[in-house]
Amino acid sequence: MGRLGLLALLCSLMAVAQNAPSAQNAAPAKAAPASAAAASTKTSAAAKAVKAESVTIKLPEGMTHDQADAILNELKAIHQLLIAQGPNRAAPAPANTAPAAARSSDKVQLKIASDWHWLGREDAPVTIVEFTDYQCPFCRKYHTETFAQLKKNYIDTGKVRFASRDLPLSIHPNAQRAAEAARCAGEQNKFWELRDAMITNSADLSQDAILKYAQTTGLDIPSFKACAESDKYKAEIQKDAADAGTVGINGTPSFIIGKTVQDAVEGDRVVGALPVSTFESEIQKFMTK
Repeated sequence: MGRLGLLALLCSLMAVAQNAPSAQNAAPAKAAPASAAAASTKTSAAAKAVKAESVTIKLPEGMTHDQADAILNELKAIHQLLIAQGPNRAAPAPANTAPAAARSSDKVQLKIASDWHWLGREDAPVTIVEFTDYQCPFCRKYHTETFAQLKKNYIDTGKVRFASRDLPLSIHPNAQRAAEAARCAGEQNKFWELRDAMITNSADLSQDAILKYAQTTGLDIPSFKACAESDKYKAEIQKDAADAGTVGINGTPSFIIGKTVQDAVEGDRVVGALPVSTFESEIQKFMTK
């Protein structure tokens, strides 16, 4: 990625940080470098400046120093990933940098399998496949602000079937562990319960924390631990990541939304923790086809 591409990435991440929610409810913001665009943004009189090394970031009211540190750490990780990928590799698309309307490509098609983790009726007219990273703060944003409404209004009413697939990013060291843990919970029919607990608490996915979430969801802990320590689902998670690549997905959260057919979903690729209205527009589009 060239300098202009990197600058665009940093500016988009700053825009996300400027809209960060309050410290009580927010996941750590993903990145927020200073930029010319940010300089023109109106901030509250209570806004404060946080200085780290040679970067000074103007923080909106309600953002804590800990969140600012998380922003800088995430930015450094993304920068190192860009360097490692070299000039001819595209960086993972930063989640939640899509505009208000869904960013969708030309039609994409993805083969589906019955052994994925599904919610909703098998014959629902619309299918949504999500690729998620349990440590991704924007996956948490989508899960807490959008997914609950989609589940209530579309999945639980039989209009949409929803599949969760894994795309643990290399910048998130606990994402792979969490993905394996969720699948182990699935052996005890608790996939969705542990998935919810881990995404909601994405800032703490240490081994001890995941065990705590497993206990609160009623899992048999000895069996769960034996599974989680076995790496038995490593290949399946790698298959999810490979499938994401085949449809041009390299960031989280990302989705394929389309009309339900027997063994595939053909529709739009949608990227980011977008508002529920965007997903509703996509769903309605395919329900009327």
